Amino acid sequence: MRRLTGCWRLLRLLGHVLVGLWIAAVRLPRLQSAQQQARVQAWSLALLGHLGIALEIRGQPPVTGPMLLVANHLSWLDIPVLHAARYCRFVSKADVQDWPLVGTLATAAGTLYIERSSRRDAMRMVHLMRDALCAGEVLAVFPEGTTGDGRTLLPFHANLLQAALAAHAPAQPVGLRFIDRASGQVSYAPSFTGDETLLGSVWRTVCAPPLVALVHYGPPEPAGEHDRRSLSQQLRGAVDVLRQN
Repeated sequence: MRRLTGCWRLLRLLGHVLVGLWIAAVRLPRLQSAQQQARVQAWSLALLGHLGIALEIRGQPPVTGPMLLVANHLSWLDIPVLHAARYCRFVSKADVQDWPLVGTLATAAGTLYIERSSRRDAMRMVHLMRDALCAGEVLAVFPEGTTGDGRTLLPFHANLLQAALAAHAPAQPVGLRFIDRASGQVSYAPSFTGDETLLGSVWRTVCAPPLVALVHYGPPEPAGEHDRRSLSQQLRGAVDVLRQN
């Protein structure tokens, strides 16, 4: 029965992705910025629905920018989950831009791309993020740099947090986790770690029982009270608490 459910959800997911590509190519360029953001948020929320995933928000998402959201990283679903909760622009590794289908959607949603292995590109990204924050935007980063297993929080890389300091913008910790809707227990079905393939993670997700994606926003941290290292430590501690509550 789960395989049948998985096949049905997978077909709905593929159809929704195709709709998203059409929206990105035809509709978004004709819309104002606020309308584009609302369309991305609505598309992301619908994507979760096609996968049998409900959204639960705790805490207060930012009403306006500037704000740098700092979240733990579990799954390929983290970006649409955060978009569904509150539109934001993500910073992502450069190779995502070349992924079939996903890269097109990510670019249309306003993603900023960084070459993680290049120190010079990290500085370029900090400047771009600073300018976006100074313009009043809401950005989001995953300072772990890769997806974790959801059981432990990986060390934070502090480089990109410099943008909040440079823009004098607050940084808001966000905890993410997935929960089995029936039992209330943490679910690792959408995880995407180690050597597993994206397709394998997607298949496990579509075959899972109904889930809840929990997004827990903590109080924003004023960047002016920290240097880069202390800001990273403060945010990591806050995210670690939020992802478990």
